[in-house]
Amino acid sequence: MAGIKRSKLMFEGDMGESLAGLLEMPEGEPVAWAIMAHCFTCGKDLPSASRIAKGLVQKGYAVLRFDFTGLGGSDGDFANTNFSSNVGDLIAAADFLRKHHKAPQMLIGHSLGGTAVLAAAHRIPEVKGVVTIGSPCNPENVAKQFSCDISKIESDGEAQVNLAGRAFVIKRQFIEDIRKSIAKEYIAKLKRPLLIFHSPSDETVPISEAEKIYKAAKHPKSFVSLENADHLLSKREDAQYVADVLSSWSSRYIK
Repeated sequence: MAGIKRSKLMFEGDMGESLAGLLEMPEGEPVAWAIMAHCFTCGKDLPSASRIAKGLVQKGYAVLRFDFTGLGGSDGDFANTNFSSNVGDLIAAADFLRKHHKAPQMLIGHSLGGTAVLAAAHRIPEVKGVVTIGSPCNPENVAKQFSCDISKIESDGEAQVNLAGRAFVIKRQFIEDIRKSIAKEYIAKLKRPLLIFHSPSDETVPISEAEKIYKAAKHPKSFVSLENADHLLSKREDAQYVADVLSSWSSRYIK
């Protein structure tokens, strides 16, 4: 796309595996640097993630998207990952940008990726704004997607579950990790401006989760309703709307 510089890259993640990333930048000096975290079992190349990133780059932002360990083009075994390793991968991505370009001033996360950026922000001091899109308040909410298999996971140590039409192995350690990760504790101590996007018709993560995040957070905080959008923001106009609102909102906090 004209006016956008795209670079594929690899960097070491939290578990020592190589993570696949895509850095998109404007032709001139970026107004800010951002990291985008994808939804549970998705990847950096999800159409909505690509559209949001491109929309931000067109407004002057540099955006790094990457695949969490064991997903997409990244190395590693997904079965050995958990919420804590996702947070670690985000911190590793910030370290990479800090070393080779500039530390991120904004973290953006979709679904469980949004819950992860809420946790990671505390360990990335340069972050000036945090954005969640269709995110659960607590990581444990994601277990509802395979609730019928939890007893088998707990008794056998692991089980193969079907998520969005694909088979994944979920281990007991994943369940134990999301249960001990209490999001309200780090949301209340975020001390960064927070923007929450959520659709009232989201059938994967109910909008009540956005309400929990909003209530747990301190000001400045903002909520934007994504009317008639699905969880994955599969309609192009919904992703573009997020990019437009996000860039306008962040301009108040990132100079």
